[in-house]
Amino acid sequence: MYAFDHLVHLVRDPKKAMQTARKCGIHAVEGGSHPDWGTANTLCYFDLSYIEYLGVENPAVAEKAKGNSLVRQALEDLSHGEGPARIALRTDDLAEAARLLEKQGWKTSGPFPGSRTRPDGTLLRWSLLFPEGPDDELPPPFLIRWEQSDEERREDLSRRSAIAPHPAGNLRLKHVAVAVRDLGRAAKWEKGFDLNPKREYVDKILNAVCRELQLSGGNLLFCAPIGEGPVARILGSRGERPFLVSLSGAERDEDWSIFGGIYRFSRES
Repeated sequence: MYAFDHLVHLVRDPKKAMQTARKCGIHAVEGGSHPDWGTANTLCYFDLSYIEYLGVENPAVAEKAKGNSLVRQALEDLSHGEGPARIALRTDDLAEAARLLEKQGWKTSGPFPGSRTRPDGTLLRWSLLFPEGPDDELPPPFLIRWEQSDEERREDLSRRSAIAPHPAGNLRLKHVAVAVRDLGRAAKWEKGFDLNPKREYVDKILNAVCRELQLSGGNLLFCAPIGEGPVARILGSRGERPFLVSLSGAERDEDWSIFGGIYRFSRES
């Protein structure tokens, strides 16, 4: 029912983030403005899965749009610092998604219409649904339904050169890692969004026990610290949030730090 759609990475200057991503070998493009929300973005595509560098362009408008929980989170999180912030899942049926979530005790708000004006002046449209979990430290994924089909979007984005080769290699989104205090969080998302567990293991580099959930377009990796290390530091500075983007198909193994997030390139296919 769901596919990985995108990771929202909050930044103060989306164009600067785009330039930094390009220096790291990631193909990045201008997105545009969200006139009703006071925000703007730049984008990095890995087929239809993408990273959105989102910033507040017009604070006065954004303050009036705080009924949108993503805008509210952007204002709150950016007051503390930049970094990966929230995951969006794609679905074709927001009404059915809301029904299933509410049946399990989740609350939902929306759907809300969304739009973005592209640099060429064309308007892109979608709808958003915001689930609300019992514990809001880690914002749950929000759900998006695009007006175009996947095939239409892929063709359109390729024609606009938004989907294009990356200088660093044939990059694909492997997973997005999320720092959590315990793996019970993974179980809640697993049940709420009908995700299948892939494996659970100890990551010695992160010094964390990790549980991977399968998702078309990019898996989700929940990481709980077992001592001092990157995950423990993220929890101390930003709380429960996404923190690492793992990309496969790179020409060489390396890590990049991009505005509060870790981007891990690996040569594996």
